[in-house]
Amino acid sequence: MSYPEPTYFGEAGEISATFRPATAPPELIYPNGTAVDYLATGATTRGTFGLYVWRAAPASGGPGPHFHGTINESFFVLAGTIKIYDGRRWIDAEPGDFVHIPEGGLHGFRNESHAPATMLIHFAPGAPREAYFEGNARFARDGQPGPAELDEFRRLHDNYFV
Repeated sequence: MSYPEPTYFGEAGEISATFRPATAPPELIYPNGTAVDYLATGATTRGTFGLYVWRAAPASGGPGPHFHGTINESFFVLAGTIKIYDGRRWIDAEPGDFVHIPEGGLHGFRNESHAPATMLIHFAPGAPREAYFEGNARFARDGQPGPAELDEFRRLHDNYFV
């Protein structure tokens, strides 16, 4: 394996870093209290990856088994216990545990505990997951759409539930 082809051809580097202080408020809060920090979106990484902090409220659940056809997804637990489905079984993932799911890999996650839990979620390449998160928050607040609209929403966001 080798490095990818260069995308930057300058000779002196550029000032292009972004900084998000730990004190910044979350970009999204679900009705159940789960909060999401958008650390790096596909838009800010030129489509290379997306990185989010998922702060799951106690007993807040999460998505059941599903897969993506175009993106890899990885989880790194920072605090608490997150149940992560690895395609075979639900694992109690704890701080320091890491799970990577390639395209097509069955997975899911949820917080069943009565304590908050926090994890990093990484997507590669950097698909626009913010619209998916925000749509699900809207459904949680206003009610889910009918089956055809829900199927289209999931297809648009590369989520195929099994």
